[in-house]
Amino acid sequence: MASLKDLKNRINSVKSTQKITKAMQMVAAAKLRKAQEAAEAARPYAERMAAVMANLSNAMDGPEAPRLLVGTGEDKVHLLLVCTADRGLCGGFNTNIARLARERISSLISNGKEVKIITVGKKGYEQLKRLHADKIVDRVELKDVKKIDGGVAGSIGEKVRVLFDQGGFDVCEVISSEFVSVISQKPRAQTLIPARDAIDESVERPDLKGAIYEYEPDEETILSELLPRYVNTVILSALLENAAGEMGAKMAAMDSATRNAGDLIDKLNLQYNRSRQAKITNELIEIISGAEAAV
Repeated sequence: MASLKDLKNRINSVKSTQKITKAMQMVAAAKLRKAQEAAEAARPYAERMAAVMANLSNAMDGPEAPRLLVGTGEDKVHLLLVCTADRGLCGGFNTNIARLARERISSLISNGKEVKIITVGKKGYEQLKRLHADKIVDRVELKDVKKIDGGVAGSIGEKVRVLFDQGGFDVCEVISSEFVSVISQKPRAQTLIPARDAIDESVERPDLKGAIYEYEPDEETILSELLPRYVNTVILSALLENAAGEMGAKMAAMDSATRNAGDLIDKLNLQYNRSRQAKITNELIEIISGAEAAV
């Protein structure tokens, strides 16, 4: 049985841990509000961009269509852009994304596809390198990034586009988390390249009702400007959704840890009081027994 001093030290240690988890919960709650607002503010822009792309892509087909829009015409090499957080202590947030990525990798390999991976976030790299280190072609860490913005998404989008222009892959998918609510984050996989496939999945093509549009400049020129921005927009939206999901998951995890620490403190206090009472009782018995023996 642990001594009273050991129990007291354990209680103090758990109380210190409880203070830390409570502080982390409050910090996550403060950051969650800003992250949630940023994620929700980005959704209308991403949806509108997809709608414009759908409208323009109706008029583009054949060899003149941009490769970012229609792809290479092949389906052999798949690039997975796996977006996770850089830090842990957020429950199963990173694990759920990594699990979806592993399932997608296994599915593609079983269908005879070649898989390449770019990880965004330290935790995704750490979880995927155990089984798929040979497939990771690049990694991006966000530990030095103070704010998720267009510049961060643009640098990641540039890596993807350069690899695509070099013939590094045929299809690109983004695996990240969709922020549903504070207690619910849903891992998802969405097509990034070819953009036409992504648009077909997410946007209903507009009904022009027989109208004929003339564009100035031409559709190809407009798409050459919009497509890189579209790629950056999808990546930015994924990163913002991830940031909100991470804070929501961290707040829930730290709240649970704080309550568990409180329950443990109560159990340790009960054990401490019982041990202390038993020790006092034993001392009283020894005193009384000694007094009776002396008489």
